[in-house]
Amino acid sequence: MKSHEIDYEIKGSGIQAIEVELDPEEVVIAEAGAMNYVDEDIVYSVKMGDGSNEKEGLFGKLFNAGKRMISGESLFLTHFKNNGNKKQKISFASPIPGEIIAIDLSKTMYGEFICQKGSFLCGALGTKIDMAFNKKLSTGFFGGEGFILQRLTGDGNVFINAGGTILKKTLNNKRILVDTGCLVGFQGDIEFNIKESGGLKSMLFGGEGLFLSELKGTGEVYIQTMPFNKFANTIFNEIDLSEYIKKEN
Repeated sequence: MKSHEIDYEIKGSGIQAIEVELDPEEVVIAEAGAMNYVDEDIVYSVKMGDGSNEKEGLFGKLFNAGKRMISGESLFLTHFKNNGNKKQKISFASPIPGEIIAIDLSKTMYGEFICQKGSFLCGALGTKIDMAFNKKLSTGFFGGEGFILQRLTGDGNVFINAGGTILKKTLNNKRILVDTGCLVGFQGDIEFNIKESGGLKSMLFGGEGLFLSELKGTGEVYIQTMPFNKFANTIFNEIDLSEYIKKEN
């Protein structure tokens, strides 16, 4: 299915939102709870699937929904359609302080983008959202965030959200190591794996986690500077420290 051609504008700097303009009959799909506002002629419905395969039966929808459930995502996606006779707008907001980037799948190698679960915010109807497993299951399970990835395929625009600032690294037959929580996604001829962060002493006391994401090859890698888990841990640690100071005083 050819993806719908949607127009968009990313707004803001610290906590961004994306405004999508839909022509009549155009549809954008999004994760549950991402919508910020909609114009009056846009209707939305919750569906079990991304709608990329119009001939997909109930069994196929249930199978794909089961894979989303395993990955920790919602079973359903929200489909927003312009039922009016003129252009209408809809806005989606990132759930965390950070940035939103647009990826044109028609310009990526293989027409796909691999990203961390939870990174997909919204995209044009026709985008297929699937799971991408790491080949080495043992390191994947111990690698935490690095095991379950999403594969977005199609020929339209998809929008990815991440915490802090998004850094783009272009690899030309190179290798890079990334904290598993900081990896947003990648595209191109890139091999992805999970490896130990170092020796036992480094793993236990280095503060960088037990595992790192290893990416090597040619393509583009996107990295977030403040993954939500680190952001949350910092807040909780500050709360614990303030409570301790209060008790001591």
